[in-house]
Amino acid sequence: MNREEALKVLKKNLKNKNLLNHCIAAEVVMKRLAQHFGEDEEKWGLAGLLHDIDYDDTKDKPELHSLEGAKMLEEMGLSQDVVYAVKVHNERHGLPRQSLMDKALYATDPTTGLIVAGALIKPEKRLSAIDVPFLVNRMNEKSFAKGANREQIRACSELGLTLEEFLDLNLEAMQGAATELGL
Repeated sequence: MNREEALKVLKKNLKNKNLLNHCIAAEVVMKRLAQHFGEDEEKWGLAGLLHDIDYDDTKDKPELHSLEGAKMLEEMGLSQDVVYAVKVHNERHGLPRQSLMDKALYATDPTTGLIVAGALIKPEKRLSAIDVPFLVNRMNEKSFAKGANREQIRACSELGLTLEEFLDLNLEAMQGAATELGL
C-alpha cells in the first residue's frame, strides 16, 4: 500500500479533521525517526499514518482500540511489522514493544499532541514559534496538554534518545509538514 492509498482509506475511516492531522503528524515524525535510524521510511510512515485508523469505531471502547486497527491493516495486506506496531501502540493490551518501530510509534503518539498544544498557545499558532526548550518546559507542567502522557513520551529512552533529541526530531518533522498540518 502506498501513501496515497493509505490516506484515502484513513479518510474513509476517520471523520475528525484534528484526528486526521494527528495521524499525518505521526506519519511525518515516524518517517523522520526511520531516517534517523536508517530504517524503511515508507513503512514507518504508514505505521504512523494508519495507527489510529479504528479510532472512530473504538473511541468509546479503548480496550479494542488498536486491536481493531491492526486487524483492518492485516486484512489490507500490510506487513506484519506495521500491523504489530499499530497493535502495541495502545499500552492497554500489555503487549511488548519489540522493534524500534514499535517503540517509536508508542513514544510518538502523545508527542505530536504535546507539540500541537505548544504551537496553539503561541499568538502565532505556528509550529515555527516553538522550540525544544519550550517543549521541555511544558513537559513539566502537569496542567499543560493533559492528554499527552509524559511517561509514554519519555519512553523515547527505549530508542536510545534523550528527551531533547526525541523532541527535536519530532518538532523538525512536524515543522517540515506545517502547511499540511495547518500550523
